[in-house]
Amino acid sequence: MKIKDFGLPLLRWCDVLIFARYGNPEPVRRLDLPEAAWATRLTARQFRVLRGAETEPAYRNEFCRSYVPGRYCCAGCGQLLFDSATKYHAISGWPSFTQPASRYALRFQFDDSHHMHRVEVRCNVCAGHLGHVSADGPAPAGLRFCINSASLVLEEVYG
Repeated sequence: MKIKDFGLPLLRWCDVLIFARYGNPEPVRRLDLPEAAWATRLTARQFRVLRGAETEPAYRNEFCRSYVPGRYCCAGCGQLLFDSATKYHAISGWPSFTQPASRYALRFQFDDSHHMHRVEVRCNVCAGHLGHVSADGPAPAGLRFCINSASLVLEEVYG
C-alpha cells in the first residue's frame, strides 16, 4: 500500500522512531513567525494547542466523531496533514488517523512529559503541536495518529 499523494510506501513505526531520533524529512516550505504573530493568527484554543502543546479534552472536540469526507490541514499554516480516508474510530477521544498525507507533512520528536514516553507529532511546516503517534493502530502499518481537533482545519470534499 502507498501513501497516495506521493506514491511512497506506508509510514511504519520504525520510520517514526528513526525520524524522531535522527531527524525529520525536510518540509516543502517553512513558516516561522514570532509568537505574537501566532497569537493574532490563531484562536485562543488553537494557540494553546499548536504553540503551547496543550491537549484538548477527550471526546469534547470538533472532529472526534466526525467522518465528513475531506482533507485535514494544519490550522496554523494550511499544510495538508491527513486525508479523511485514513481516519478511523479509535475510541481514544481524539480524531485518529492511520497515515499522514505524505512523509513530508509531519515531524516527530520524543516526548517524555507527564511521566510518559511518547512520540509527539508536529506540523513539518510551522512546527505546531498536533498530538501523538503510537504503534497500536490497525493494519497494515499499525500506526495511530491521535490528533487535537484544534490543530486541524477540514477542507470538505463535495460531489
